Amino acid sequence: MSVSVLLSLLLLVASCHQQVTSGSQVLPADGLPGKSSETTSNMLREVDSNNDECDLVMNHTAAERCTFVRNTPDCDMGDGFINYLDVAFCLLPPYLTPLTITLCIIWLLFLFVILGLTASKFFCPNLSAISCSLHLTHNVAGVTFLALGNGAPDIFSAMAAFSHPHTAGMAVGALFGAGIFVTTVVAGNVALFKPFDVASRPFLRDVIFYMVAVYWTFIMLYRGTTTLGETLGYLGLYVLYVVTVIVSAYIYNRQKHSLNTSIQNNTHVPAEFHSSDDDDDDVPGFLPASLLQEYESEYTPLLTSSESTVQILLRSLNPVDSRQWRRKPWNWKVFKVLKIPVEVLLLLCIPVVDPDKEDRNWRRPLNCIQLITAPLVCVLAFQSGQYGKHMIQGEFPLWLLVLLLGFFFSAIVFFTTTNDCPPKYHPFFALVGFVVSAVLISAAASEVVSLLHMLGVVLSLSNTVLGLTLLAWGNSIGDCFSDITLARQGYPRMAIAACFGGIIFNMLFGVGLGCLVQMMKTKVDVQFESEGVLTWILAGSLGLSLVVSFITVPLCRFRLGRPYGIFLLVFYVAFLVVALLAEFNKLPI
Repeated sequence: MSVSVLLSLLLLVASCHQQVTSGSQVLPADGLPGKSSETTSNMLREVDSNNDECDLVMNHTAAERCTFVRNTPDCDMGDGFINYLDVAFCLLPPYLTPLTITLCIIWLLFLFVILGLTASKFFCPNLSAISCSLHLTHNVAGVTFLALGNGAPDIFSAMAAFSHPHTAGMAVGALFGAGIFVTTVVAGNVALFKPFDVASRPFLRDVIFYMVAVYWTFIMLYRGTTTLGETLGYLGLYVLYVVTVIVSAYIYNRQKHSLNTSIQNNTHVPAEFHSSDDDDDDVPGFLPASLLQEYESEYTPLLTSSESTVQILLRSLNPVDSRQWRRKPWNWKVFKVLKIPVEVLLLLCIPVVDPDKEDRNWRRPLNCIQLITAPLVCVLAFQSGQYGKHMIQGEFPLWLLVLLLGFFFSAIVFFTTTNDCPPKYHPFFALVGFVVSAVLISAAASEVVSLLHMLGVVLSLSNTVLGLTLLAWGNSIGDCFSDITLARQGYPRMAIAACFGGIIFNMLFGVGLGCLVQMMKTKVDVQFESEGVLTWILAGSLGLSLVVSFITVPLCRFRLGRPYGIFLLVFYVAFLVVALLAEFNKLPI
């Protein structure tokens, strides 16, 4: 609902803005209208040399905007495949601005779908497979690989935004906006759907670390710059958080083991009746091996059927589960149909390894095709396709060399493996899938940032307000639905832990890696351009929500009920109203 309201508001502002600009004419410096196009172009170049802010394009007439955009270095967004400013001001006529904004918003939603699908169906499963291959514990994998998988859209969007000085505010707005959204809207809905007692020590630990991260970011914004040492310390704060989580889990497990041992010795309960929480509910954990084998044999098919290579390929490229399709409502089916082309293209490019399956998701024909397409996609998508045009010694294209090598390795794998048994090097495909999905997420995030920057210029909106609304909502909507679903299924503690644990990773790595990559490119300290009072409202609101939760939750004896959930939702609505009033200069300050 909130997204649709914002879209309507954006279209209304665009229409009004277009009417105002079309009805006003900007006279030349000498006050004489009717100058030739050559004179106008020369005057624009003079203006550009004095002030190269791309946001000033809306101060010019509709006929002058294309020249201004093409002659202003600040309007040249290096990241992204499409120059959206050129599309808005040069390719399409001015009277189609509302249609341009509508098409851009539809394309923005499509990019968010690509981000979500790539992260959830390819990036996260391959990270899980890598963590299993490395034999990491659940706690370590949860705060490292799983956090990276869940926060991939936020982190890559922040890194893309930090690549340009004028879009750094969008990264700050997105990370702070997503933090407020998750800790108020998502946590509030979890408390509304399933009141519960939160785990006291993990809750306080996460809130304290998050408050430290927010305060550190506030200091960097206040100073307007950050150094390499501060950035490395910022990343080191997350390392300290990971160590704290691991140590806390170790101490808790030891205490739990000691308590269970003492209870078992005192009550003389047979050990086989103590089942682990990780046991499968469908298969008893205390069955003997012979009975377990007989139990599993009842669910194996009587006749084994062998599929041909073509049948395996077609089945692997089908993203629709017939049993799931019959159970789902019509709106889910419509959205699934819209996603099918994207899913099929991603399946052709990104291999997925599933350690939970007996064959580890080995699909011989599809995996061989992916050995051809995966490296080719990396070359064409990495850094907005810059390497796709690279010529080796000025004669041989790089993409053709990668394509030939892909065919060579694909042929080797195809003729040395079978359809039934995965090879020993099959876990290597998880690493390939991780790299390809990371490159695609980065490319999609760059497009999102470039598109939002264009919308901000056209609608005269700051990058910060676009970050805390559209970018934050788009990147957090998946977390919202997944955490609420967990709460409904009876896991509210896991949902609330995901709310705070994930945004800590997004904040520290989004800002830390974004600043570090920018420093490596420019060899100078990162400068932050403040959006004025809106930045301080954003940082203050996030800090205030964390302080209030840090005080009220212990006072409520760590009981998160419906009053607390309603308070969080009201807090977010109030914050959004104040932020929009500040954006349009309606605050009485």
